[in-house]
Amino acid sequence: MSVLPRHGENGTKVRDCDVVVVGGGPGGSSAAAWLARAGRQVALFERDEFPRFHIGESLLASVNDALDAIGADSLVRNAGFPQKWGATFMLADGANERYADFSIASGVRAPQTWQVPRATFDHLLLKHAADSGALVHERHRVLEVEFDRAGVTLTVQGPDGERWPVRAKAIIDASGRAGLLSRKFSLRVDEPRLKNVAIFSHYAGVPRPSGRRSGDIRIVACRNLGWFWIIPITETLTSVGVVLPQAAVKAIPSLEPAALLERMIADTPAVARLLEAATREWPVRVEKDYSFSSRAYAGDRWVLVGDAGSFLDPMFSTGVAIALESAVEGAQAVEKGLATGDLSARRFARFARRQLRRYRSFRRFVIGFYTPEFRDLFFTAVPPPRIFRSLVTIFAGYWHPSFRTRAWVRAFFLLVRLQRYVRVASPVVSNPDRARARKAIA
Repeated sequence: MSVLPRHGENGTKVRDCDVVVVGGGPGGSSAAAWLARAGRQVALFERDEFPRFHIGESLLASVNDALDAIGADSLVRNAGFPQKWGATFMLADGANERYADFSIASGVRAPQTWQVPRATFDHLLLKHAADSGALVHERHRVLEVEFDRAGVTLTVQGPDGERWPVRAKAIIDASGRAGLLSRKFSLRVDEPRLKNVAIFSHYAGVPRPSGRRSGDIRIVACRNLGWFWIIPITETLTSVGVVLPQAAVKAIPSLEPAALLERMIADTPAVARLLEAATREWPVRVEKDYSFSSRAYAGDRWVLVGDAGSFLDPMFSTGVAIALESAVEGAQAVEKGLATGDLSARRFARFARRQLRRYRSFRRFVIGFYTPEFRDLFFTAVPPPRIFRSLVTIFAGYWHPSFRTRAWVRAFFLLVRLQRYVRVASPVVSNPDRARARKAIA
């Protein structure tokens, strides 16, 4: 097998390698970095040129474990991103503020994480993959993938339009929502209960809390069961966005995205107060119907990581956390397969089960937050301390915590179910919105 030049030196094209990674986002870069550091010959193909725009991200504490696994912890720590220690949740009028401090949660190794502008963060990880030994090709598309008993053949197209074949033993699909293998094998499963719309932009002049909480995300629950995010992604810019269920969008007169965002800000007193002296610095962007899972997360000689396998509504900022964690686990599964000469779907079965369980664990919370009963219990005046600490553990990204923590989480969801029939906690959602919510999730 040929020795791979780094960064495509002298115009050399990759012909053979151990593993091809498709996609250079956080999942692809992390998988490539881990495998390259393990001594494998890895080629990564990314269709764009970095840095490229991507909506900013509020990272979870569990991301620290993945960054440490690929040797990028110090790189991110020294990058100057705003520090994040937790999340503040509040109702539309600013009442019942609930602060989730990651340091109170059990099993969280490193509670401090970051708010990151994704263009900078993603570029940092992609460069780290190259520095780890992976051969990174930007502005290269993978057009076709064919499998046989001996390996995988990919057809790659370079920026000049030239195509050539690449041969590998296995492929890690980190192509994001483009879903290279998901489309090939018809794997995508849409989430009808999470057909939401996100409208967002960046603002300057948004006031921030003082002290350690200055870099934390603020989440404001709207009266219509939507919610706002307010994320300080640089020293001067704050990402502000609203996510609305379809039922809420249908109840609002048709408006252009910018006008709809302004309407929602005006209708949410806590957000309106925060933005009263702020100025919008970016165009308003819209994304919709973005939640999905997969019929399978692995097969013979392939695994899906990050958004290539599934994506959830951003309610609990799980996107990058799932991408990094699944990338490290996917890379480890492929490495074991290479070491044993077994790259079958059976070898990857444990990885696939964890992918599905991780998705379902976070999905339960996301769907719950769009129900009145969940909000009634979550925003109760004095939350039970043990239940609340257990919820914060999940919010920190630790989807499969200790048995005791899981038991308290189950107790919380039991109370949420009871709230629909018996008043366990005082309602915080109005009757009209409760009716719309039940209709939307029916």
